[in-house]
Amino acid sequence: MEQFLNVGQIVNTHGVKGEVKVFPLTDDPMRFKKLKKVIIDNKEVQILSYKFQKDRVILQLEGVDTMDDAIRLKGKYLKVSREDAVKLPKDTYFIADLIGCSVFDTDETPLGEVYDVIKTGSNDVYWVKGIKELLIPVLKEIVLDINVEDKKIVIKPVKEWQDED
Repeated sequence: MEQFLNVGQIVNTHGVKGEVKVFPLTDDPMRFKKLKKVIIDNKEVQILSYKFQKDRVILQLEGVDTMDDAIRLKGKYLKVSREDAVKLPKDTYFIADLIGCSVFDTDETPLGEVYDVIKTGSNDVYWVKGIKELLIPVLKEIVLDINVEDKKIVIKPVKEWQDED
């Protein structure tokens, strides 16, 4: 499993005093209220202040005092160590832990690996790349077992839940 988890990406500067505009990569952007530090380029950086703006978070980071300092961070990811990550409810997983999991059906047929997780609002969808690409709705009646430690996901056979043309 990943040691560090992305919680945001710096997408731009904000103002002239070195603040950065962050696109949150978390289900709960309010978690930035509790964050005291993040990791950027393997370096721990203290968060001095935060504010919220529509779907973005504005952060003042220690050592980032000018617009030029902030521009250098554009595109960088903000990470937290797994110990500082939010505690997940049962049967909930970090996307970083799902990416790369091998997917099999109950007949042990390998279907590919999770390439991405698409958030649709009603349920997530696993985008699996293998011999062919699959979009697997993450529903209890389809996804039967997830084991992120072994990087293995077991689903019902595709023919049982997917419409054939």
